[in-house]
Amino acid sequence: MSEALFQLLAAHGVPLLALTTLASCLALPVPSSLMMLAAGAFAASGDLGLATTATAALIGALIGDQLGYLVGRRGQARLDRLITAYPRRAAVLTRARGLLQRRGGIGVFLSRWLFSPLGPYVNFAAGAAGVTWARFTFWGAAGEIVWVSLYVGLGYAFADNLAAAAEFSSDISGLLAGLALMVLTGMWLVRALREHRRKEHA
Repeated sequence: MSEALFQLLAAHGVPLLALTTLASCLALPVPSSLMMLAAGAFAASGDLGLATTATAALIGALIGDQLGYLVGRRGQARLDRLITAYPRRAAVLTRARGLLQRRGGIGVFLSRWLFSPLGPYVNFAAGAAGVTWARFTFWGAAGEIVWVSLYVGLGYAFADNLAAAAEFSSDISGLLAGLALMVLTGMWLVRALREHRRKEHA
């Protein structure tokens, strides 16, 4: 955890946290997870209010999601041209579209916290694909609540050792991703088995 990060958070507090989560939801390279861990630690020490900290992070993320959705809805063609100029970003956008097409609202939910690198691109893809605003907002808000609770909560719980909190958050994200993959694979196998049996009895 860099000293500069602590200094920025100490100087600007909650508004900076909200701005950071907002920016991260627009695919800007900001350390949003680390900022939430640090903010949780400040809340544990009494320098910030826990409820205020979590609310600010959540509001920033929700606004960022809405802006990303609006960009996708209003500027699909221009966005595609901009992103496809960068092969890595184009690959992430393709993965985001695949997740959205396969899972719909659940894909939006999972991209907020479990597959968070895809989150901003799912926002763009959802707007471009014409996912209804109500559906996007419901699943996005549910996922952001999980994301904020996880990182602010870890920072609060591990206030004395933020390095351990960062490592733990990385480990648990990998574990959850693995479990999610197992569940999705199991669901696919069950569906394939049912389809096979249906064809046999047809």
